[in-house]
Amino acid sequence: MMGNKIWRLGVYDGRALIGTALISEIKAKRGKFLLIQHGPNVKEQGTKKKRENKEQILKTLLEELKKINKEERVDFIRMNPLWEKNQENQDILRNLGFKESPMHANAYEATWRLDIVSPEEELLMGMRKTTRYLIRQAMKNQDIVVEKSEGLKDFETYRNLNKEVAERQKFVPFSAEYMKKEFEVFSRDKEVLWLFGKYKEDVAAGALVIFWQGIGFYHQAASLGRFAKFSVPYLVQWEAIKEAKKRGCQLYDFWGYVDPKLEPRHPWAGPTLFKMGFGGKAHEYVKTQDFPLSNKYWLTFIFEKIRKIKRGL
Repeated sequence: MMGNKIWRLGVYDGRALIGTALISEIKAKRGKFLLIQHGPNVKEQGTKKKRENKEQILKTLLEELKKINKEERVDFIRMNPLWEKNQENQDILRNLGFKESPMHANAYEATWRLDIVSPEEELLMGMRKTTRYLIRQAMKNQDIVVEKSEGLKDFETYRNLNKEVAERQKFVPFSAEYMKKEFEVFSRDKEVLWLFGKYKEDVAAGALVIFWQGIGFYHQAASLGRFAKFSVPYLVQWEAIKEAKKRGCQLYDFWGYVDPKLEPRHPWAGPTLFKMGFGGKAHEYVKTQDFPLSNKYWLTFIFEKIRKIKRGL
């Protein structure tokens, strides 16, 4: 729907499908590249040859991507596989010529997840004491309500909220086109929901939550600082968690995470502390990886490195 050229590739061992990848061609000001978002996906085939199989699958995909490049003439390949962050996986990538990207392809190199199978009261008791208190205070406040919507008509409400937050905090949000199409795609199967926290008649906080594969994803969110003392985002989050439970989800995924102790000045440190208050644990994956295909890649590398420093990431 975003208009990118795509390829869907599968790696076979005989007739058995053992690896898949969705590749998108991205045309950016900094150069043209092939993006493998959250992939490749590799079937586990036993512990003895686990590393060998994974390395061979990625090597096979890489050879196919080089063939695609003969037609497309891109500058590099970028991928962020959902592979556990460990030495073995990092060695596989390094051995094949990948290098750590100066920028992440998305916010999913590390995420904060909560098991929501337990009853609601147990989930509340598993939260940080302050978080639990603020949720209950917001619930008692009759001026605060959380409204839910599955309608595209509420896209503009969220867009205006997000725009105000982005201007105040000086960050570049997902484009309006991306967010709108994301909602349209998942709404076809009723897998997405807007949640808006209101103080009296004003929208103070909003979130876009996606429900997929037994997981509720807290994917988009914004809140206005002038309503901070009313703790509206805490109630919005709690309502989202309860909604995920109603839909049969076993996990609630808070999306982007950094360790606030190790990186206290990171732009995500504050939001991460907020998420951690609900309970759960961190999951970390290997960093976004690049495979250079032309000398123009190094111009991109320098540009993104400078931008990363400026953003404090």
